[in-house]
Amino acid sequence: MIDQDKIRQAVQLVIEAIGEDPNREGLRDTPRRIAQMYAEVFAGLDQDPAEALQIGFEEAHKEMVIVRDIPFYSMCEHHFLPFHGVVHVGYIPNGRIVGLSKLARVVEILSHRPQVQERLTSQIADIIDETLKPDGVGVVIEAQHLCMTMRGIRKPGSIAVTSANRGIFRRQPVTRAEFISLIQNGHS
Repeated sequence: MIDQDKIRQAVQLVIEAIGEDPNREGLRDTPRRIAQMYAEVFAGLDQDPAEALQIGFEEAHKEMVIVRDIPFYSMCEHHFLPFHGVVHVGYIPNGRIVGLSKLARVVEILSHRPQVQERLTSQIADIIDETLKPDGVGVVIEAQHLCMTMRGIRKPGSIAVTSANRGIFRRQPVTRAEFISLIQNGHS
């Protein structure tokens, strides 16, 4: 559970530490607003992404299912600055499918935690693989990181791409290539 009182206290200290007046009109409610924002941004800490995949349907479909361009926002755990982009998820059912929105829900839950893109990519693939037990799973994330664009190296427009492959997506290069081709369709 997010402790908003502690966040408010910490933000007040940060405001003081940078030499600002926490009682100035524009900053007076900032600790409360940031505490509320963190409760929203980190809401995935209190949720189990596997629960989103529990309701499914028996279906003999044995071909690739893809949800492309799922928008997400997350918070880099190294600098507590946002990173955002799109997630592409594909899986090959093994007798069971889930509603397509459930895949987006998994992305939503896992991205609403302090994260690094590499772990987020693997977590999405792992939870789908472990819960649905499909023949294979592929996940690709394309994201921009504010910790790279507004500080440090300052390279706006840089896109980080990560992938995770499980099952047949890892074992069969042709399956992985089909997935990559389908998620890139329309992006050229």
